[in-house]
Amino acid sequence: MWIDTHCHLDAHEFGAESLGVARRAAEAGVSMIVVPAVDRANFATVAQLAADAHNASYALGIHPICVPRAHEDDLAALRGAVEAAMTDPRFLAIGEIGLDFFIPMLCESAMREKQDYFLREQLRIARDFDLPVLLHVRRAQDQVLKHVRQIRPAGGIAHAFNGSFQQAQMYIDQGFRLGFGGAMTFSRALQIRRLAAGLPLASIVLETDAPDIAPAWLHSARNSPEQLPAIGAALAGLRGLTPQQVRTATLDNALAALPRLAAILP
Repeated sequence: MWIDTHCHLDAHEFGAESLGVARRAAEAGVSMIVVPAVDRANFATVAQLAADAHNASYALGIHPICVPRAHEDDLAALRGAVEAAMTDPRFLAIGEIGLDFFIPMLCESAMREKQDYFLREQLRIARDFDLPVLLHVRRAQDQVLKHVRQIRPAGGIAHAFNGSFQQAQMYIDQGFRLGFGGAMTFSRALQIRRLAAGLPLASIVLETDAPDIAPAWLHSARNSPEQLPAIGAALAGLRGLTPQQVRTATLDNALAALPRLAAILP
């Protein structure tokens, strides 16, 4: 079975099709889709989507891009939502959380500090509930690592990884797996392809980040979790393995990164 460890199935780009997209992904062999929240407004949405789609699960968190409009009481709401969700087997992790120092507005001093604060507080929530985290890390590899080392959550996934081999090893040493998806299918994405081919297979999980980061064969079209088996086949080609070998390994890796997943797989 294939596991899409990061997919925004509730995104507006899917409109009213989310359940149909999940169903088509299941027909393509994607046994589970992990749907991270991005802010307080969609906590209930991702939980309901996971309840309605037999092959969906969810995480709760506040995305760094949503931090500018977030407030202190959103962190209290997140803690309350996590406490309530602990009895829901489809709740897996804290996410999507992290730092984004790519978007200019988020790079301003005050906003960098606010991102740092929200990341640290969410890492503490993850630690308090012994949950893994789904990390957004864009041009902030070392900064996120600093916070992870200090607060030490229960591992998780560095989503859409695009750092160096040295940084990859640092995340692995902290108990993280690294997410790879459509970006590695582009021949010009040399560093990501080197990472996908050269990192220990035990450190890699697959994701689509749909509707974003479409693989090369979709160009700029909307991405979908249905594409995950083909993305897995692309990883197999980079590593000289069969798709079946990659499917088995990345399933094991997803289970290691997200332990609560085992209880809901078919």
